[in-house]
Amino acid sequence: MPGSQTNWGVLLELTGPGPKHEQLARALRRAIRDGGLADGVAVPPSRQLAADLGCSRWVVTQAYAQLVAEGYLAGRTGSATRVRRVGGAVTAKEPVPATPPRYDLAPGLPDLRHFPRRAWAEAVRGVLTTAPHTDFGLPEPGGHPRLRKVLAAYLRRVRGAAPGDVLVCGGVTDGVASVCRALVETGVTRLAVEDPGWTRLRRVAETAGMAVDPVPVDAEGIRVGDIPAGTRAVLVTPAHQFPTGVVLSPRRRAELLAWARDVDGLILEDDYDAEFRYDRRPVGTVQGTDPGRVALFGSVSKTLSPALGLGWAVLPPQWTLRTHAPPVVDQLALAAFLDSGGYDRHLRAARLRFRARRDRLVAALGPARLSGVAAGLHLVLHLDRDAADVVRRARRSGVKVADLDDYRVTPGEPALVLGYGNLADNAVEEAARLLREAAR
Repeated sequence: MPGSQTNWGVLLELTGPGPKHEQLARALRRAIRDGGLADGVAVPPSRQLAADLGCSRWVVTQAYAQLVAEGYLAGRTGSATRVRRVGGAVTAKEPVPATPPRYDLAPGLPDLRHFPRRAWAEAVRGVLTTAPHTDFGLPEPGGHPRLRKVLAAYLRRVRGAAPGDVLVCGGVTDGVASVCRALVETGVTRLAVEDPGWTRLRRVAETAGMAVDPVPVDAEGIRVGDIPAGTRAVLVTPAHQFPTGVVLSPRRRAELLAWARDVDGLILEDDYDAEFRYDRRPVGTVQGTDPGRVALFGSVSKTLSPALGLGWAVLPPQWTLRTHAPPVVDQLALAAFLDSGGYDRHLRAARLRFRARRDRLVAALGPARLSGVAAGLHLVLHLDRDAADVVRRARRSGVKVADLDDYRVTPGEPALVLGYGNLADNAVEEAARLLREAAR
């Protein structure tokens, strides 16, 4: 735990765009999230930290005030300002068992038991057999032309995406990171994000040099009117908000597009699991409505496996961006899998399996308060007691679950995010029973 001997000038390096108080807030935020500043540790008095960093005391007080407002720090009159555990922070916690959980209900994974091994192996074998020798040279920066063409047709057909420059990348995280770096180079240094939202993408934006502005989410999706003035980029999950599970309403879609036009801004649309909607057809992309204002991101991480490292970005026509493309053999295998209809068949089977599994989990949880539309690979379980305690109790029983606060900037009502994508069908009832006992 950092103490009086901490070299604050090294731990909190002031770099990146923006005035010094924003640089300091960004450095403190990163140190808390990465575990450099543990839960409950006292940060130095403003006068002392200002002397250590060679800046004015005003810079420190402004940074502290910002992080107190965001929930990263807790200040109390007559007491030191201390680190407070917030969404995604790696802080000191009660040790958890070293053995893997018996039942993994953490969100983020598809059913790895049903990865289409044979079909994928046949696609790879076909590439190795028939691809011309020229395809085994250095990968093209934006991806192989064949996969880019096949992806463009697939996204138009399945997601209602508008024609655009499809680039192949290592996944949504890789694509968003590339766009954030490009935005910073053009002078756009603030990014609005949904709160709660996917923690990793917030970190990626901050690493790229952007200041992140959390914007609340309600039953209609992101509250567009709360996007701070001066912000010209926003990251959203319209088809199935992560992690609340709401769908961006038509009214909010119109507001979001109007906002982008008014501020000459860019919408970053994460279409992470839109293929899985169980009660109706999934809504189309926002990008399909205004391709000049929206960058669309997707991957096979939630449909096949994150181990493949295959994703895409569809950018507005005026954008030029170079991405680090995945291995060519894997790109061509995905193109063949899409072309053959194998990907569509895999998705149809996965939808049936996930819908049935979600129904079983909802029934097994009994009279619990659940939220989130019938879609994707997770739902939210609301609690009447401390969620962190339930997470610890469940883990001791062999059940891994996620605290909703792990994805929030500002902590809120206690709730758990339950992922059922990688949960075996024959384990649903027992996992739900153990979870009910932990929450009792």
